Amino acid sequence: MVLPDGAEQRDFEEDEMGYQLRGTYLTHCDCMQICPCSVDEKPTGRDGQCHGLVVVNIDNGSLDDTDLSGTKVVLSYSAPGKISDGGLRLGLVIDDAASDEQAAALERIFSGQVGGMFGEFTGLTERWIGTERAAIAFSDWPRARSHEANVCVSRTGSAGSSRPSADAARAALRRSERLSGA
Repeated sequence: MVLPDGAEQRDFEEDEMGYQLRGTYLTHCDCMQICPCSVDEKPTGRDGQCHGLVVVNIDNGSLDDTDLSGTKVVLSYSAPGKISDGGLRLGLVIDDAASDEQAAALERIFSGQVGGMFGEFTGLTERWIGTERAAIAFSDWPRARSHEANVCVSRTGSAGSSRPSADAARAALRRSERLSGA
């Protein structure tokens, strides 16, 4: 199990969830056509892996006494094979507008430290890349069934990097917009 340095995962009883999140998310990866990873099949990305992003716009939520309403995050991931085979590399970008307290709570949630859905992935995670702060914009047009996200991260990965880069993120979002007809 890989968590951020010095972090420990807490175990929760089913009715004792320490956080709640409600909102909208947009996910996209570089697999060809529909991503097979969601049904635990081998990725079909250009390098045989799956590199993607999950952009989360939290309308309301909390971790213990920390209000997370109105926050946004981007979870970046790389999967070298089937999700159940492990080897995942995960990183997090938290919107600049979040307070330091909110950012700490969001990192605890998305890194799996407080259990729940994201805690299920800690045993499959080879490397937690870390957390960065950046501007995140998310637009939701429910009538058009369309979403748009813009993320500007100061550092980018190199072409040989196993870390999804900001350039890859922008390309993935542009591809998503073309596929959705937006």
